[in-house]
Amino acid sequence: MAPVPSAPYGFGGMIRLGDMITRAARMAGDAPALTCGAHALTWRQVETRCWRVARALRDMGTAPGDRVAYLGLNSHRYFECYFLPSRIGAISVPLNIRYAPPELAAVVQGCAPHVLIADRAHWDLARQMQQLAGIPHLVFADDGPAPDGAPGYDDLAAGDGPDDGADIDALGSQSDDTFILFYTGGTTGHPKGVMLTHANLFANTQGGIPLYGFKEHEVQMLSGPMFHLGSGSRVFTAAYLLHHTVIVPKFDPVAAMETIQAHGIATVQMVPTMLAMLLEHPDFARYDLSSVRLVTYGAAVMPQALLARVMEALPGIAFCQGFGMTECSPLVTALTPDQHYVGSATLGTIGRPAPHVDLRIVDDRDRDVPPGTTGEILTRGPHVMKGYWNQPALTARALRGGWYHTGDAAWQESDGFVHLAGRTVEMIVTGGENVYPVETENALALHPAVAEAAVVGLPDPRWGERVHAVVRLKPGQSASASDLTEFCRARVAGYKLPRSFTFRDTPLPLTHVNKVDKARLKREAAELAITA
Repeated sequence: MAPVPSAPYGFGGMIRLGDMITRAARMAGDAPALTCGAHALTWRQVETRCWRVARALRDMGTAPGDRVAYLGLNSHRYFECYFLPSRIGAISVPLNIRYAPPELAAVVQGCAPHVLIADRAHWDLARQMQQLAGIPHLVFADDGPAPDGAPGYDDLAAGDGPDDGADIDALGSQSDDTFILFYTGGTTGHPKGVMLTHANLFANTQGGIPLYGFKEHEVQMLSGPMFHLGSGSRVFTAAYLLHHTVIVPKFDPVAAMETIQAHGIATVQMVPTMLAMLLEHPDFARYDLSSVRLVTYGAAVMPQALLARVMEALPGIAFCQGFGMTECSPLVTALTPDQHYVGSATLGTIGRPAPHVDLRIVDDRDRDVPPGTTGEILTRGPHVMKGYWNQPALTARALRGGWYHTGDAAWQESDGFVHLAGRTVEMIVTGGENVYPVETENALALHPAVAEAAVVGLPDPRWGERVHAVVRLKPGQSASASDLTEFCRARVAGYKLPRSFTFRDTPLPLTHVNKVDKARLKREAAELAITA
């Protein structure tokens, strides 16, 4: 583990995450920092590129507090775009490429970016968003010439301006300023912009390093989507510990195994579904994965049977589970490597709270419950978000009483280990992605043949949970499971599509307070599901 840096990187002074890149360049300037395909950059090159692109954004009129959004696959440019907007006081906004166009439009209109940076695969979509939301500037972030006469990111990074940032350094944001804006789903069906500060993310980085057991100067693979903080948080760990980060544009089991073998990867971060895809691939045994020292996992509940298979298939490797959410930067609890062993009673838990995290389990009146009693997880500390972008009422509700109300139900042992019991909201976690039922329900309800629709999560051996729809059609109308799936595909992201259906002839059952009885629907659906 790296020694704790002195101010301005410690809590005794201002915290500027962009300065982590400068520190890395000073300490290990010629060391490899980023590799993505044929692109390889040292820390000094990353620092220079960040300053030059930041200056170019400033010259485009980007002012402190403006948003700079990124729409694309993982890349070295994406890594840089986490840091460089803050160097001129702007806010980075990673956009979820899995959103359907209407969902993405709602996000873009909500955050109103001054600049949208996009790769080739998403350029046409970026053009649509520009016209819809009136975005002043598009920047092309990919190999080859930029289309439509747009400025190219690499051209901006190769500019001839100063490479030390002396002329714009004073513009940088710091500490409690919003550093980045991550969008996450909401129970209202509308994405929420989570405002995370420099201090939030630095607390998460410092607090997580000793729990995970990360080491300096290691080679890590980044393959999870960078529009999620579960993967994105490794960007800050890399800068802090001077890691060499090998970036896979999009997770694929073969690409991941080839990358591990070719680059001697030491640490990897995956959701359970990714690990299952590796083990199930017919060529798994052909690859040399012996360089891997540490596997961290999270974002979804790890089935115990899968964890046992992974530990057997990858003997001698350390495992660490992180539990959290975007609003918490994201780490809340961790099950550390020393707690992962066959027969351990702790393997069914999500570990204990991180050192920088204050955690309570409470009843519906926010009163602490005794150990072993199920309640809602509340947390406070330097890791908790600043709030939701332009949603003060929702922020006040989530942070009432000075504690973030997670919506997750759990119980805690007297020794601090936490057992996740479910979610107080009805969120479904499928393959590491969060799905709020109302979003899919709203899409189904638009179909002309649908009278009623409810969505629940059902256990799934591959995805952890799958999205299941219970539908009642209008009299005289017809629609198959595949018809409804294709109808929804244009309205919600692919991971939010129903994977199975139950069709009912009678109205959906209601509880005593006239809400749809989803507990009953889940019980019935387990026996009657029709796969789409």
